[in-house]
Amino acid sequence: MDMLQKFQLFISKQNLFPKDAYLLIAVSGGVDSIVLTDLCYKAGYKFTIAHCNFQLRGGESDADEIFVRSLGEKYKVEVLVKKFETEEYAAANKLSIQEAARALRYTWFEELMNRQTPSSDELNERRSLSRPTRASDVACLLTAHHADDNIETLLMNFFRGTGLHGLTGIPVANGHVKRPLLSFTKQELLAYAQEHQLKFREDASNRSSKYTRNFFRNELIPAISKVYPQVNENLQDNINRFKEIEQLYQLSTQKLIQKLCKQKGAELHIPVKQLMEYKNRALIYEIIHPFGFSEKQIDEVQKLADSDSGKYMDAASMKFRLIKHRHWFIIAPVISTVAQTIVIEKSNQEVDYESGQLTIEKLSINNHQLSTSQTIATMDASKIQFPLLLRKYKQGDYFYPLGMKKKKKVARFLIDQKLSKTDKEKIWVLESNQRIVWVVGQRIDDRFKITPSTKAVLKINLISG
Repeated sequence: MDMLQKFQLFISKQNLFPKDAYLLIAVSGGVDSIVLTDLCYKAGYKFTIAHCNFQLRGGESDADEIFVRSLGEKYKVEVLVKKFETEEYAAANKLSIQEAARALRYTWFEELMNRQTPSSDELNERRSLSRPTRASDVACLLTAHHADDNIETLLMNFFRGTGLHGLTGIPVANGHVKRPLLSFTKQELLAYAQEHQLKFREDASNRSSKYTRNFFRNELIPAISKVYPQVNENLQDNINRFKEIEQLYQLSTQKLIQKLCKQKGAELHIPVKQLMEYKNRALIYEIIHPFGFSEKQIDEVQKLADSDSGKYMDAASMKFRLIKHRHWFIIAPVISTVAQTIVIEKSNQEVDYESGQLTIEKLSINNHQLSTSQTIATMDASKIQFPLLLRKYKQGDYFYPLGMKKKKKVARFLIDQKLSKTDKEKIWVLESNQRIVWVVGQRIDDRFKITPSTKAVLKINLISG
């Protein structure tokens, strides 16, 4: 069986994409992506070529671009090129050059993938007329990662520290990203290029070991192979074993997670005592990892279990927070502490905001009906001055809770109400002339209550989002 047949069989067995799929192929100009392009062409797939010019190697980068553009004429396909100011982007975002290039590359690919897909009739017409594909037609993105890349990734993950998933290497498919060369070695790709007289560009920086992956490729793996000549085959076998083990592992852990965890809106609630009774770091990791927590934070989670209610830790991603609230862990989105302010004019009858909607109406005292609901505020309209300000509460805010003659800090009031940290972060206040008239959804200020002399009532109803 020749390489083209193996290529087609691999795509079929992995169910990567259908024969009539329109593809976007990431092409650097190196041997890997050139072989991928040639195989796709000979297999009869329709595709667009996408090339990134990171402008890191001066004239060499421009020569790569010119070479890749020439492939459009050879294969009669569209070639898209994007130039990036990679060094500036890396400096501005405090990233390594490799990290910056990856971020820029995949952001652009995502933009291309999100373009509108044509109708089935339009696609059929193009096929019948043998028209070249366009970027807006693509169904998935192909990258030229191969078996050697997979082995390098396994080793890099192992030495930097990883969970079981990191030992499974590069996935064959990740959403719309497909990698149909993962079953082929670098040597096989070079042999194919030589047999079919394919021209390609060689990046001189690949010979330098200053980059982590190049160090593994050029020095570490060759050194190990002197002791274990079959190291590449053995590591590839290990990757396959780890993938099978991970399938069983995921089945087991997901059952435990479903048993333990309760989803409440945007929050995940986990009983602390039950979780800690398992005495299993892997289970903790599987629960917190999807929210951006790292494996190194497991120790912090275990310490938090013995902490006071209200203590918390932020995910490494800074997008989520793990909070100890009484007997529970709560994983919740981090809410900005910057106050948001909404101006409410006298003419406004409905106001939408982060936590829902406020409806506002003015009633005569005769039409007013007393309500004990915390979501309804009724106040003496004559004491209210417009415009009102609706904003997040902040430290230092105080008011006179209904029924009290002394002022109280809003933060202290919320503690007395036994609100969780996430619930407190969702609290907004309504302000009139620099005085809080209502801690929204909780209690009005005593100074604005209805009295026997009240003639008109301002009624505000909270409709939660």
